[in-house]
Amino acid sequence: MSAVNSPPSMSKSLRVLAALLGYPDALMRGYLPEMSALLCEECALSPSRGSELHALIDALQRGDPLQTEAAYVELFDRGRATSLHLFEHVHGDSRERGPAMIDLGQTYEKAGLILAEGELPDYLPAVLEFVSTQPPDAAKAFLGEMAHILNALFGALQRRNSPYASVLGALLDLAGEQARPIVPVAEESLDESWAEPVVFDGCSVRGQGQLGQTQAIHVVQPLQPPRPSRATGAQANPQSGVVA
Repeated sequence: MSAVNSPPSMSKSLRVLAALLGYPDALMRGYLPEMSALLCEECALSPSRGSELHALIDALQRGDPLQTEAAYVELFDRGRATSLHLFEHVHGDSRERGPAMIDLGQTYEKAGLILAEGELPDYLPAVLEFVSTQPPDAAKAFLGEMAHILNALFGALQRRNSPYASVLGALLDLAGEQARPIVPVAEESLDESWAEPVVFDGCSVRGQGQLGQTQAIHVVQPLQPPRPSRATGAQANPQSGVVA
């Protein structure tokens, strides 16, 4: 006898959502008709959310390939607020990020999944591929644990008027959570965050004052070197899932 109030199957929908968040190259776009059919077949999402996702799929199918790919890079690879690497939102560049990567990679290995070369374990499409292999109750709970990150991404994408916000909204729906956009602290672009101050210019935006101005000296304990990450990642595939 099936459990009362057990969540419906969402495995196919999770794989479709993982694929939709992947880089929209020719291979990915070739699967778009199948993705649309799988969403209709499983019916794990509300009609309104399904309509949003079908609109995204249609836009990816009809859009100019080069412009679609360039827009994806600009959206997901040029700022922390919309990064699809989950630990970017949790650990940033702190030394906790390496061990967290290793732990997540080991979770995949215990489930019999091996991540493809060149991908990190915290990449959201790879995480969703893993979640899609879990029973509905476990999948829903796993998504619920990520709800605060998913809401942050949802809000960031909504502020950019991006149709990709529908994917995050769908994930929150599957988690049984309400999509509540989170307003983040103002961020700088990744290019700006890694920019070097002008040599001998006498000032920078990171705590240096004007030449000749008194500056406070802060003494801190030296950081321990981070544990090296041994993890690599996987590319989403709407048919096969995470590479085994």
